[in-house]
Amino acid sequence: MIRRLWRGDTLRRHIALTIVAAMVASLALNALFVQVAGIWARPPIERTGLLEQIAATSRVIEAAPANLRPQLAAAASSAMLQVSWQAQRADFDLPNDGLRLPASRVPVLQQLLGIDRKIEVFSPGDWPNGSPQAHYAAVVQLVDGSWLSFIPPERSWGLEFGVRIAIVIALGLIATLLVAWVATRQLANPLQRFTRAARRFGTDLRAPPIKLEGPDEIRQAIIAFNTMQAQIQHFIAERTHMLASISHDLRAPLTRMRLRSEFMEDLDHQGKLIRDVEEMQSMINAALAFFREDTHREQNTAFDLSELLQTIVDDYRDQHLHVDFDGPAHLVYEGRPLGIKRVIVNLLENALKYAQRPVIALRRDEYSICIEVSDDGPGIPEAALEQVFDPFFRLEASRNRDTGGVGLGLSAARAIVREQGGELTLSNRSGHGLLARVELPRNG
Repeated sequence: MIRRLWRGDTLRRHIALTIVAAMVASLALNALFVQVAGIWARPPIERTGLLEQIAATSRVIEAAPANLRPQLAAAASSAMLQVSWQAQRADFDLPNDGLRLPASRVPVLQQLLGIDRKIEVFSPGDWPNGSPQAHYAAVVQLVDGSWLSFIPPERSWGLEFGVRIAIVIALGLIATLLVAWVATRQLANPLQRFTRAARRFGTDLRAPPIKLEGPDEIRQAIIAFNTMQAQIQHFIAERTHMLASISHDLRAPLTRMRLRSEFMEDLDHQGKLIRDVEEMQSMINAALAFFREDTHREQNTAFDLSELLQTIVDDYRDQHLHVDFDGPAHLVYEGRPLGIKRVIVNLLENALKYAQRPVIALRRDEYSICIEVSDDGPGIPEAALEQVFDPFFRLEASRNRDTGGVGLGLSAARAIVREQGGELTLSNRSGHGLLARVELPRNG
């Protein structure tokens, strides 16, 4: 089990390492707290450094006459240690008996004062709770029975037990959060790049394969996705090549039919046959153009979508065709400008052919950019709103290519929009008219 956990670069291993690293970091921070800020942790008096200073000072004052000891004690006092001399221990303002400290526990004390010396030490916890005088203190009995007291002037080691526990918990949480943040970033970054690459494939079927990175589980997902992507690309390439070849090969028999029709004696049948042949040739040419565009796809680029739409409006006005525009003066978008232009021109051509007063509206929100082309025409039957996107489908009953086209315009327009991650839909306006809505995802 342990071997399997640590073998390879897996999610299990990352999670286990995160837990171990969090524990190690927590222990390291706590050790740092104890070592660097240990002065707050109320250590035993032997670790405060006071006893060494006490031993030396006691030795000097003890050697002086009794009448000079108060003055010497005052002279020995400093900002870090207050020294006082009293003939009786009871003269000191101390709590109950302190902890008897054998001189043998501190080599300096034993060396300077001997082993038969009465020494009592007090910790801050020996005073009543909340007492402002709670501090470390020590009293030493001199050889003549008098006493010296040593008191730090302020509470140098003042953190309570509960505060220390809170600090330890806080340090543990900080260490855990830092380690978890670093570890999750290492796991999340490959997942985010995988998500972006998968989304890019949805808008660009020729997107390159995703780079292998991350733990084994993520790598296996990337391998599976790259395999699927390659199969889809291969299938689409074969389908496109096959259909393009069929459309191209149909040109030869159609040309022979056109030539043979020239020798027909029945002029009425000859005209009908020629029109059918020309219509089939138009459909083949449109199909070949559609396949060529599919294999030579335009690259994404940043451009001003609003200016592009206004340019289209100006082009129609130059032809004395009135098209209104409603939208911002500028809107930068990253996409395929020629493809979008072809979509809008196709929608406008339909509006001008079958309706009147077309209007282009440009809108954007937090998630998408919307282009709407509306008109005041008769609209489309509800049952045919999706059917018109089928290749070679036409609502024009006459099947006249001069009025109804070949039926590939809306199919190509929707394909172009979907290649950019958007959607093209048609709906009838309330009252009359048709609304074509192009919705594109925002990319910045």
